Amino acid sequence: MAKNWYILHTYTGYEGKIERTIRTMLEAGDLDSNIVCDVKVPVEEVVEIKDGKKHSRKNKFLPGYIMLELDLPDLGWKATCNGIRRIQGVTGFVGTNPSERPRPITADEAKNLLQKAGEIKGEKPVHIKQTFAVGDQVKITDGPFATFSGAVEEVNMEKEKLRVMVQIFGRATPVEVDLLQVEKLVN
Repeated sequence: MAKNWYILHTYTGYEGKIERTIRTMLEAGDLDSNIVCDVKVPVEEVVEIKDGKKHSRKNKFLPGYIMLELDLPDLGWKATCNGIRRIQGVTGFVGTNPSERPRPITADEAKNLLQKAGEIKGEKPVHIKQTFAVGDQVKITDGPFATFSGAVEEVNMEKEKLRVMVQIFGRATPVEVDLLQVEKLVN
């Protein structure tokens, strides 16, 4: 037996309730804690900028899915899996029929999902929910160029950076800034 991560498909919006139900069943002894090791709803941090203020919130990046770390035995796995499938809101394990033994996701897939959720060390990405376009007027609010204003010349969403043309000593100078360091100016 070896611990592996499995994906459980649920009704969207029921993820938190099902996670709590599984944890309650583990505490009550309805599920074997030697088999069900961990349960997680994958969430990521999203930063939204409204009125010049940063608002951080948790966002499910796999709505309708829960990650389960199971140590399934070769014999006797059916009772545990059927107990999990009977929870209201659960539709089943991803990739298998109810009569089949669930298939785990690969270690790399599990690592990527846990890193994205910030559960394991690695680069925990924070997604910014503000859009910029070339030509937008912005004010730099943080960093060495704070208080400078200028026009967006280039938007790089992969690196979450902007190139802004600002006036320094009377000359137009391109400055690269992070998306969190600027705010849009209202025209």
